Amino acid sequence: MSCDRAESVIKKIIREIGHECAAQGQTVSETLVAFVVKAVVLDPRNDFSVDQILTKKEVQNLIQLCVTRLLDTTNPSLSTIKMQVYFDMNYANRAELLSEQHHVLEGRLAPVVRDITDSRPRVQEEVENVYRKIVSYVLLRSGLGSPTDIEVVREVTAALQSVFPQTEMITFISLSKKNKEQQLKNLAMLVTGIRLYNKECRKGGSSIDDLPAILNEAIPSAARAVDESLNTCHKLAHQYTALLESMQEDQHRYTQLSSFKLKEALFNVRQYEAFLCILLSDAITSAQEVEKMNVQFVATMEQLKNTVQNKVSIDTKEVFPLFVALSNLWTSFQDQILLLSFLTDMTNNLQQFSEIQSQLFPEEVLTSLLEGVTVKSDEERIRETMGTRVNVSDFKNQEWLFPETTDNFDQLLIQYHGFCAHAIGVRGLTLPGNPAIGILKHKERCYVFSSKEAAYIFAQDPDKFIQLNVEKAKEHAELIQLLELRHQFEYLAPYAQARNADKCLKPTTKCDSSTQTDTHILPPTIVTSYEWNEWELRRKAIKLANLRRKLTRAMQTDLSHMRRENSTQVYLPKDVSTQTKRDNSSNVPRPQIFLEGLQGGSSPTTHMVKVDLTRAVDET
Repeated sequence: MSCDRAESVIKKIIREIGHECAAQGQTVSETLVAFVVKAVVLDPRNDFSVDQILTKKEVQNLIQLCVTRLLDTTNPSLSTIKMQVYFDMNYANRAELLSEQHHVLEGRLAPVVRDITDSRPRVQEEVENVYRKIVSYVLLRSGLGSPTDIEVVREVTAALQSVFPQTEMITFISLSKKNKEQQLKNLAMLVTGIRLYNKECRKGGSSIDDLPAILNEAIPSAARAVDESLNTCHKLAHQYTALLESMQEDQHRYTQLSSFKLKEALFNVRQYEAFLCILLSDAITSAQEVEKMNVQFVATMEQLKNTVQNKVSIDTKEVFPLFVALSNLWTSFQDQILLLSFLTDMTNNLQQFSEIQSQLFPEEVLTSLLEGVTVKSDEERIRETMGTRVNVSDFKNQEWLFPETTDNFDQLLIQYHGFCAHAIGVRGLTLPGNPAIGILKHKERCYVFSSKEAAYIFAQDPDKFIQLNVEKAKEHAELIQLLELRHQFEYLAPYAQARNADKCLKPTTKCDSSTQTDTHILPPTIVTSYEWNEWELRRKAIKLANLRRKLTRAMQTDLSHMRRENSTQVYLPKDVSTQTKRDNSSNVPRPQIFLEGLQGGSSPTTHMVKVDLTRAVDET
């Protein structure tokens, strides 16, 4: 079957299961249905083969099994799977959550920014309209007050005019779109800082909430709520574990408790416990960050007061960075409010998936079942085994890690969420592992154990017990995420865990070693002009081809010839003279010719007489 066809069949099965559940009055998400389908197929008790194409009868059987499982609201396993799906779909780490929130804010402000940057006002009225839009943008971006509150708008307008009067709108309009956007952000930070300073001086800011005080009160309250829920989880997990151990030790107790779904309830509590630990860690991180920000905010405000000190004129280079710093710190406070709200919502919503505990095991029923049973906490179990340790000499082919021989020992990525690798597959229990006994490193993975005996048994054939744990996870699909079995079930691995898998530190064993190598054993054979990229070679060839057709030309016109300095060089004329051997000369007579009768006379006819008186040549 092709991948497209198989995907189409799976989607059809998921839709049909959803319709069947909806007809029974139970609304389920497609993500939950998909997880349950894979869980039912993986369960060896259902006899489905993942490597073969399902027949029509098997498909109908699969649909019926999934619908039955989804409608069984009394099964803690279903509540655990719902909890895992909800957490995986809704939880985000702090950086991702803040990044997404900032992206949403930018998207909401985009129309206002575009309206401001694209406007080309021509008359004074249009300029004033754009200025009012800038005031609205500054107010919306800061989140300090409502845009419909006239007093807040006046306060923002006054603060904006102190750093950006309307006379500078001409310069602002002439800027490029990118520079306009940057200046809008700078103005928003400056105005926010000015309003916070005015609030501190009691000259305004009545609509600004005291976020540091709110956070100092709300974060410890939220952490206490999570811690209380976590203590309840610890107590239930210890009680369920004690009951399961008593069942395995006493056949009568097994008969008495076999009807209760204790294992499923234990897995539900352990998963709820793991999620609460994540939320509690976030709450502690928020408390630490808020404490640091409070110190920085007070110091910055004090520095700003000392800089201003009722001065009439102040250099902007001194106060503007302080205003921006106040704005950035206040934005961090707003981010912490968002994180706190997210933390509270997650805590409240996760609680619904653990309510099945009180339905299956009311307090009076649980008390009666625990009569004569010794309940040990996880801390007590670890303390009992603190004095024991694996003897490395008993194992020739196994690598054991201990605190004194391994760097980053406390940050090693322990398999099965830190539970005993032996107890899961053999006894079906999630017992806390004690790293002090020794951490077994097998095939680049680390395993811990609840006792020295369990460690020795597991180390004899690790692959066998690892496979037993995988089979246990197939029977109880909620263990896939609880035990972090993403390397065995990659297609079911939670996105958040798979995303952070590469961030975990690897174990580094301490040892003293030294090496020595020859330097430059072989002569270098690197060809610097070599190119492996065919497109880079084409680009160079095109460049060379273009250079062959390029000529450098210059010309000068009547209008441009005076625009640059020109100079020429010529050879100057030389004085030349010659000298002959003798001087010689010759002379000819001057011609003397006279004409008579040109003026006429009494007669009508003119008679001209030509007289040549020139001397002969030989007479001269």
